[in-house]
Amino acid sequence: MSVKTTVVAAIAAVSFAFPAFAESTIAVKDAYARVATKVSKSGASFMVIENTGDEDDRLVAVSSEVAKRTELHTHKEDANGNMQMLHVKEGFAVPAGGKHMLARGGDHVMFMGLTQGLEHGDVVTLTLTFEKAGDITLDVPVDLERKPAHGDGHGAHKH
Repeated sequence: MSVKTTVVAAIAAVSFAFPAFAESTIAVKDAYARVATKVSKSGASFMVIENTGDEDDRLVAVSSEVAKRTELHTHKEDANGNMQMLHVKEGFAVPAGGKHMLARGGDHVMFMGLTQGLEHGDVVTLTLTFEKAGDITLDVPVDLERKPAHGDGHGAHKH
């Protein structure tokens, strides 16, 4: 009888736990944050956002306690060939069954007015807000040693 009770309890636990995991179709991979120097007043975070669902979604906002303002930014080249960083108010599309890269030299999360210094190995709490998936909160490691081009061809733009 106790074996049967244990099996039923285990099945119930799995059936209650599984829907919570199935709800979000957004997965965030390889997230990291960085600053240029220990006394920088700004920093950035990069990651790969995957949408495993069958509906497009959009990253529309970000927030973090480590900065006065946290925004979605991108780099664009102006008419003179200079790179500019711009706030992307409409956010970033994450297509169904696809991904969106937040990478150095491209789209990224920008921390402006850092409220604390960030050192290698620190952890930044970051909340990503999606139109459909809602809020996803991550603990993002600060990695000051990662090279700009980390195997995917991104980060080779001039700054």
